[in-house]
Amino acid sequence: MTTAGPESGAGGPTVLRILLGSQLRKLRESRGVTREAAGWEIRASESKISRMELGRVGFKERDVADLLSLYGVTDEADRESLLALARQANTQGWWHRFGDVLPNWFQAYLGLESNAALIRTYEVQFIPGLLQTRDYARAVVMLGHGGAGLDEIERRIELRMARQQQLTRPGAPQVWAVVDEAVLRRPIGGVTVMRAQVAALLDAIKQPNVTIQVMPFQAGGHAAAGGAFTLLRFADEELPDIVYMEQLTSGLYLDKRDDVDEYAAAMERLCVESVPPDRTAELLERILRDYDSTPSFP
Repeated sequence: MTTAGPESGAGGPTVLRILLGSQLRKLRESRGVTREAAGWEIRASESKISRMELGRVGFKERDVADLLSLYGVTDEADRESLLALARQANTQGWWHRFGDVLPNWFQAYLGLESNAALIRTYEVQFIPGLLQTRDYARAVVMLGHGGAGLDEIERRIELRMARQQQLTRPGAPQVWAVVDEAVLRRPIGGVTVMRAQVAALLDAIKQPNVTIQVMPFQAGGHAAAGGAFTLLRFADEELPDIVYMEQLTSGLYLDKRDDVDEYAAAMERLCVESVPPDRTAELLERILRDYDSTPSFP
């Protein structure tokens, strides 16, 4: 059995689907072919072509071959390159083994997260999943799935721990997290769990690819009062920046330039208004001392 862990190499299936879809869209537009005509060619609808070009569905190799013919791609090397990309895009991500506890809408996020070069996140309620300790993660999972069996709970925790492997792999992404001070003060799992969690954050900021800032209580209102969000940026220029927001039963993905720019500007303001990164350790140590002087409770 292979060990669960983040994807490496040229990119995971989610990113490869987006890249292939982008290439197909450019080829279609260069030939002046409508989505409707492209859909007819592969016995599908216009909306199916749209989903393919956005990388939101898998690709049948025959469909890609038919589209390449329609778009006038006759060079065998060019065709094989794109057909190989289609085959790779249909492989399963590392998270597939967790499919029994993983909702479909979150699988797309894991594919994007695993291939991001920069992950910027703002949290108002919980420590970001990439930085949670096992015990903290267990407490968070229990909040949302307290009625689940022990095996399911452990599977959900293992999934979260597997995500964290990308922080130490070759070519690890830069992670820049801004957390509201309330996240650090709210005793998820109890004082003992929080002591260990804050201590883990102190260790995390020693990594060259991890930056943490804290939005202090005294800041009052701020740029992202609406809630938590994550900005993902990729090394490949073909891939747009993506904003992800998690909801109770779904996830929202934004990639339109105007939307992304708004959230990027909000993130910049959050960073300016938060405690500077070089003072994060000082603040975390103060919070840790506060927990040390607080009696433990279950």
